[in-house]
Amino acid sequence: MEHIFITGAGGFLGRDLIRRLQSEGRYRLSASVRNAETHVAAGVVAHFTGAMDARSSWAAALAGVDVVVHCAARVHVLADTCADPLQAFREVNVAATLHLARQAAAAGVRRFVFISSIKVNGEESLAGRPYRPDDEPKPIDAYGLSKWEAEKGLLQLAEEVGMDIVIIRPVLIYGPGVKANFQNMMRYLCKGIPLPLGAIHNKRSFVALDNVTDLIVTCLDHPAASNQVFLVSDDEDLSTTELLRKMARALRAPARLVPVPAWLLTAAAKLLGLSGFSQRLCGTLQVDISKTRSLLGWAPRVGLDQALDGTARHFLDQNKR
Repeated sequence: MEHIFITGAGGFLGRDLIRRLQSEGRYRLSASVRNAETHVAAGVVAHFTGAMDARSSWAAALAGVDVVVHCAARVHVLADTCADPLQAFREVNVAATLHLARQAAAAGVRRFVFISSIKVNGEESLAGRPYRPDDEPKPIDAYGLSKWEAEKGLLQLAEEVGMDIVIIRPVLIYGPGVKANFQNMMRYLCKGIPLPLGAIHNKRSFVALDNVTDLIVTCLDHPAASNQVFLVSDDEDLSTTELLRKMARALRAPARLVPVPAWLLTAAAKLLGLSGFSQRLCGTLQVDISKTRSLLGWAPRVGLDQALDGTARHFLDQNKR
């Protein structure tokens, strides 16, 4: 029985990955969490590691581990108040990641699966030219740059010590329990708040939580995944307007979308210092997952409509309480 060690077990992705691996019934599981108050699923050995940095000792946690899935990270935030955001991202996402990977190699771990981000590719793809895993990376912000630097360090480490590295770059992940902007979108729709997003003709890729965890499970032991970079999405791209309409339908709520031209929204956002936010609403970001499909024989486990329905049900159930 393979021993899988998951970092970030208290997070959105880490929790669901543990659920999925337990359902498989063929893995021994252990995980890291930042503090003892974090709930970990029954049957999973928890290691309380505190804040992850380049001084952490992972020896006890890595004993007997076959595969590490590294989900923990300093995550992207819209309004970072840190004095030096890039340095803060580098300390956790680069230095601490490589420190963990070196200790994993020394402990005999055979494969290290790193959850990166599509932000390594960039913030906006050209129309009709979706991002591919072999495109030249063009990260824009500190978070994306730190993830790219971690990827480069891990692949260099693979050459030095022979441990397999697998890199997965998800697009925006949604699913039951999703937070941040996706959760806010559902709140606005349920309240019937008019939104000036009825005439957005962009295209964006999204990925359901079930599909990310399914790809991770595939990458645990697939021989063709060794030292490769994979992009992942539902392979069903939508405009912001289409997403809002589908989400409203799933929530059984009205979609009160006012058809304001995208150029006007972009101009207004620029005046208000919200260019990054408007880019995520109006810009195009598509990914090509043909490599993931062909090299691994993988396809999305659930369709977008099914995944949106599950996300909506969970949101409605939680907000009844």
